[in-house]
Amino acid sequence: MTIRQLAERTGMTVRNVRAHQTRGLLPPPVVRGRTGYYNDEHVARIEMTRDMQADGLNLEAIRRVFETSDGAAVEEIFDFTRALRMPFEDETPEIYERAELATTWGAKEVDPELIRRAEALGALRELPDGRLEVISPRLQQAAVELGKLGIGPEAAIATAEKLRRHADGVARVFVEIFVEEIWEPFDRAGRPEKDWPRIREALERMRPLAAQGLVAVFQIAMAEAVEKASERTLQAAAGKPAPKKRKKPAKRRGR
Repeated sequence: MTIRQLAERTGMTVRNVRAHQTRGLLPPPVVRGRTGYYNDEHVARIEMTRDMQADGLNLEAIRRVFETSDGAAVEEIFDFTRALRMPFEDETPEIYERAELATTWGAKEVDPELIRRAEALGALRELPDGRLEVISPRLQQAAVELGKLGIGPEAAIATAEKLRRHADGVARVFVEIFVEEIWEPFDRAGRPEKDWPRIREALERMRPLAAQGLVAVFQIAMAEAVEKASERTLQAAAGKPAPKKRKKPAKRRGR
Protein backbone atom coordinates (compact mmCIF):
# COMPACT_ATOMS: atom_id res chain seq x y z
CA MET A 1 0.00 0.00 0.00
CA THR A 2 1.13 3.58 -0.56
CA ILE A 3 1.69 6.02 2.27
CA ARG A 4 -1.71 7.55 1.59
CA GLN A 5 -3.39 4.14 1.77
CA LEU A 6 -1.51 3.36 5.01
CA ALA A 7 -2.71 6.65 6.49
CA GLU A 8 -6.32 5.91 5.54
CA ARG A 9 -6.17 2.38 6.93
CA THR A 10 -4.73 3.48 10.30
CA GLY A 11 -6.76 6.67 10.62
CA MET A 12 -3.68 8.88 10.50
CA THR A 13 -2.63 11.71 8.26
CA VAL A 14 0.19 11.30 5.74
CA ARG A 15 2.08 13.94 7.70
CA ASN A 16 1.82 11.91 10.91
CA VAL A 17 2.97 8.75 9.16
CA ARG A 18 6.04 10.60 7.89
CA ALA A 19 6.64 11.99 11.40
CA HIS A 20 6.60 8.43 12.77
CA GLN A 21 9.19 7.44 10.17
CA THR A 22 11.38 10.41 11.05
CA ARG A 23 11.25 9.47 14.76
CA GLY A 24 12.26 5.89 13.98
CA LEU A 25 8.88 4.44 14.95
CA LEU A 26 8.26 2.88 11.51
CA PRO A 27 10.61 0.78 9.38
CA PRO A 28 11.32 2.21 5.95
CA PRO A 29 9.00 1.26 3.09
CA VAL A 30 9.99 -0.97 0.21
CA VAL A 31 10.86 1.39 -2.62
CA ARG A 32 9.90 0.46 -6.15
CA GLY A 33 10.84 3.04 -8.69
CA ARG A 34 10.11 6.31 -6.93
CA THR A 35 7.26 5.04 -4.74
CA GLY A 36 7.49 3.63 -1.22
CA TYR A 37 5.18 0.73 -0.37
CA TYR A 38 4.02 -0.33 3.08
CA ASN A 39 2.54 -3.59 4.39
CA ASP A 40 0.78 -5.13 7.39
CA GLU A 41 3.95 -4.87 9.46
CA HIS A 42 3.70 -1.08 9.28
CA VAL A 43 0.03 -1.21 10.24
CA ALA A 44 0.85 -3.41 13.26
CA ARG A 45 3.68 -1.07 14.28
CA ILE A 46 1.37 1.97 14.23
CA GLU A 47 -1.29 0.15 16.25
CA MET A 48 1.28 -1.01 18.78
CA THR A 49 2.63 2.53 19.08
CA ARG A 50 -0.88 3.74 19.90
CA ASP A 51 -1.34 1.02 22.52
CA MET A 52 1.96 1.90 24.16
CA GLN A 53 1.05 5.58 24.20
CA ALA A 54 -2.30 4.73 25.79
CA ASP A 55 -0.38 2.85 28.50
CA GLY A 56 1.66 5.96 29.28
CA LEU A 57 4.87 5.48 27.28
CA ASN A 58 6.21 8.49 25.41
CA LEU A 59 7.35 8.30 21.80
CA GLU A 60 11.04 8.31 22.66
CA ALA A 61 10.64 5.33 24.99
CA ILE A 62 8.66 3.52 22.30
CA ARG A 63 11.35 4.26 19.73
CA ARG A 64 14.00 2.73 22.00
CA VAL A 65 11.89 -0.41 22.42
CA PHE A 66 11.54 -0.76 18.65
CA GLU A 67 15.21 0.01 18.11
CA THR A 68 16.50 -2.70 20.44
CA SER A 69 14.02 -5.48 19.61
CA ASP A 70 12.59 -7.33 16.66
CA GLY A 71 8.86 -7.46 15.93
CA ALA A 72 8.04 -10.52 18.05
CA ALA A 73 10.12 -9.26 20.98
CA VAL A 74 8.40 -5.88 20.85
CA GLU A 75 5.04 -7.57 21.39
CA GLU A 76 6.50 -9.57 24.29
CA ILE A 77 7.93 -6.42 25.88
CA PHE A 78 4.65 -4.59 25.42
CA ASP A 79 2.68 -7.43 27.03
CA PHE A 80 5.21 -7.55 29.85
CA THR A 81 5.10 -3.80 30.54
CA ARG A 82 1.30 -3.94 30.50
CA ALA A 83 1.45 -6.73 33.09
CA LEU A 84 3.85 -4.63 35.17
CA ARG A 85 1.41 -1.72 35.15
CA MET A 86 -1.55 -3.80 36.25
CA PRO A 87 -2.84 -2.95 39.73
CA PHE A 88 -1.20 -5.10 42.40
CA GLU A 89 -4.62 -6.04 43.69
CA ASP A 90 -7.83 -4.63 42.25
CA GLU A 91 -10.32 -2.87 44.45
CA THR A 92 -13.51 -1.30 43.15
CA PRO A 93 -13.50 2.41 44.06
CA GLU A 94 -16.52 3.82 45.88
CA ILE A 95 -18.05 7.30 45.45
CA TYR A 96 -19.11 9.33 48.50
CA GLU A 97 -20.79 12.65 49.04
CA ARG A 98 -18.63 14.81 51.27
CA ALA A 99 -21.14 14.79 54.13
CA GLU A 100 -21.53 11.03 53.80
CA LEU A 101 -17.79 10.45 54.05
CA ALA A 102 -17.57 12.77 57.03
CA THR A 103 -20.22 10.68 58.77
CA THR A 104 -18.26 7.47 58.20
CA TRP A 105 -15.23 9.19 59.72
CA GLY A 106 -17.26 10.26 62.73
CA ALA A 107 -16.86 13.96 61.92
CA LYS A 108 -19.27 16.81 61.20
CA GLU A 109 -17.48 17.69 57.96
CA VAL A 110 -14.45 16.54 55.99
CA ASP A 111 -11.38 18.67 56.62
CA PRO A 112 -9.94 19.79 53.21
CA GLU A 113 -6.43 19.28 54.58
CA LEU A 114 -7.21 15.65 55.38
CA ILE A 115 -8.56 15.21 51.86
CA ARG A 116 -5.32 16.58 50.45
CA ARG A 117 -3.28 14.19 52.59
CA ALA A 118 -5.48 11.23 51.64
CA GLU A 119 -5.03 12.14 47.95
CA ALA A 120 -1.25 12.23 48.44
CA LEU A 121 -1.47 8.73 49.90
CA GLY A 122 -3.31 7.52 46.80
CA ALA A 123 -6.32 6.52 48.89
CA LEU A 124 -8.75 9.25 47.84
CA ARG A 125 -9.51 11.42 44.81
CA GLU A 126 -11.64 14.53 44.58
CA LEU A 127 -13.94 14.43 41.56
CA PRO A 128 -14.81 17.50 39.44
CA ASP A 129 -18.37 17.53 40.81
CA GLY A 130 -17.09 17.79 44.40
CA ARG A 131 -17.77 14.20 45.37
CA LEU A 132 -14.98 12.00 46.67
CA GLU A 133 -13.77 8.75 45.16
CA VAL A 134 -12.40 6.31 47.73
CA ILE A 135 -9.78 4.40 45.73
CA SER A 136 -9.15 1.86 48.49
CA PRO A 137 -12.41 0.87 50.22
CA ARG A 138 -10.35 -1.51 52.36
CA LEU A 139 -8.35 1.36 53.78
CA GLN A 140 -11.55 3.38 54.21
CA GLN A 141 -13.07 0.52 56.22
CA ALA A 142 -9.99 0.42 58.42
CA ALA A 143 -10.47 4.14 59.12
CA VAL A 144 -14.12 3.52 60.00
CA GLU A 145 -13.16 0.75 62.44
CA LEU A 146 -10.50 2.98 64.01
CA GLY A 147 -13.19 5.63 64.48
CA LYS A 148 -15.31 3.11 66.39
CA LEU A 149 -12.37 2.64 68.74
CA GLY A 150 -12.27 6.37 69.39
CA ILE A 151 -9.42 7.18 66.99
CA GLY A 152 -10.24 10.28 64.94
CA PRO A 153 -9.62 11.02 61.25
CA GLU A 154 -6.45 13.04 61.94
CA ALA A 155 -4.80 10.15 63.81
CA ALA A 156 -6.04 7.64 61.21
CA ILE A 157 -4.52 9.64 58.32
CA ALA A 158 -1.27 10.11 60.25
CA THR A 159 -1.12 6.35 60.80
CA ALA A 160 -1.76 5.68 57.11
CA GLU A 161 1.04 8.11 56.18
CA LYS A 162 3.49 6.24 58.40
CA LEU A 163 2.37 2.91 56.93
CA ARG A 164 2.81 4.29 53.40
CA ARG A 165 6.39 5.31 54.11
CA HIS A 166 7.21 1.82 55.35
CA ALA A 167 5.24 0.24 52.49
CA ASP A 168 7.26 2.21 49.92
CA GLY A 169 10.43 0.64 51.31
CA VAL A 170 8.92 -2.85 51.28
CA ALA A 171 7.73 -2.39 47.69
CA ARG A 172 11.25 -1.36 46.62
CA VAL A 173 12.65 -4.54 48.19
CA PHE A 174 10.41 -6.78 46.09
CA VAL A 175 10.93 -4.74 42.90
CA GLU A 176 14.71 -4.84 43.36
CA ILE A 177 14.81 -8.60 43.91
CA PHE A 178 12.74 -9.16 40.77
CA VAL A 179 14.92 -6.83 38.70
CA GLU A 180 18.27 -8.10 40.03
CA GLU A 181 17.55 -11.83 40.18
CA ILE A 182 15.12 -12.37 37.30
CA TRP A 183 15.02 -9.51 34.79
CA GLU A 184 18.71 -8.51 34.59
CA PRO A 185 20.03 -12.07 33.93
CA PHE A 186 17.34 -12.45 31.26
CA ASP A 187 18.26 -9.06 29.77
CA ARG A 188 22.00 -9.89 29.74
CA ALA A 189 21.21 -13.12 27.92
CA GLY A 190 19.66 -11.08 25.10
CA ARG A 191 16.03 -11.64 26.16
CA PRO A 192 15.65 -15.07 24.52
CA GLU A 193 12.20 -15.44 23.01
CA LYS A 194 11.74 -18.90 24.56
CA ASP A 195 12.22 -17.44 28.08
CA TRP A 196 9.51 -14.76 27.88
CA PRO A 197 6.80 -17.08 29.29
CA ARG A 198 9.05 -17.83 32.27
CA ILE A 199 9.58 -14.12 32.96
CA ARG A 200 5.86 -13.35 32.79
CA GLU A 201 5.09 -16.31 35.05
CA ALA A 202 7.71 -15.09 37.54
CA LEU A 203 6.07 -11.67 37.60
CA GLU A 204 2.63 -13.15 38.22
CA ARG A 205 3.92 -15.41 40.99
CA MET A 206 5.79 -12.53 42.65
CA ARG A 207 2.54 -10.68 43.33
CA PRO A 208 1.00 -13.15 45.82
CA LEU A 209 4.43 -14.10 47.18
CA ALA A 210 5.14 -10.47 48.02
CA ALA A 211 1.87 -10.18 49.94
CA GLN A 212 2.38 -13.50 51.73
CA GLY A 213 5.95 -12.65 52.69
CA LEU A 214 4.98 -9.22 53.98
CA VAL A 215 2.11 -10.56 56.10
CA ALA A 216 4.29 -13.35 57.55
CA VAL A 217 7.10 -10.98 58.54
CA PHE A 218 4.58 -8.44 59.86
CA GLN A 219 3.02 -11.07 62.13
CA ILE A 220 6.41 -11.91 63.60
CA ALA A 221 7.25 -8.22 64.09
CA MET A 222 3.83 -7.48 65.58
CA ALA A 223 4.11 -10.34 68.07
CA GLU A 224 7.52 -9.10 69.22
CA ALA A 225 6.36 -5.48 69.44
CA VAL A 226 3.30 -6.43 71.49
CA GLU A 227 5.44 -8.56 73.80
CA LYS A 228 7.87 -5.69 74.42
CA ALA A 229 5.02 -3.25 75.01
CA SER A 230 3.37 -5.62 77.48
CA GLU A 231 6.66 -6.01 79.37
CA ARG A 232 7.00 -2.23 79.66
CA THR A 233 3.39 -1.96 80.82
CA LEU A 234 3.88 -4.62 83.49
CA GLN A 235 7.13 -3.06 84.67
CA ALA A 236 5.52 0.35 84.91
CA ALA A 237 2.60 -1.13 86.81
CA ALA A 238 4.92 -3.00 89.17
CA GLY A 239 6.88 0.15 89.93
CA LYS A 240 3.84 2.06 91.17
CA PRO A 241 2.97 1.79 94.85
CA ALA A 242 -0.17 -0.15 95.54
CA PRO A 243 -3.11 2.08 96.47
CA LYS A 244 -3.55 2.38 100.24
CA LYS A 245 -6.54 0.62 101.71
CA ARG A 246 -8.96 2.82 103.53
CA LYS A 247 -9.31 1.91 107.17
CA LYS A 248 -12.75 0.93 108.20
CA PRO A 249 -14.09 3.07 111.05
CA ALA A 250 -14.06 1.25 114.43
CA LYS A 251 -17.42 0.05 115.60
CA ARG A 252 -18.71 1.93 118.61
CA ARG A 253 -19.50 -0.31 121.49
CA GLY A 254 -22.92 0.04 122.94
CA ARG A 255 -23.13 1.30 126.49
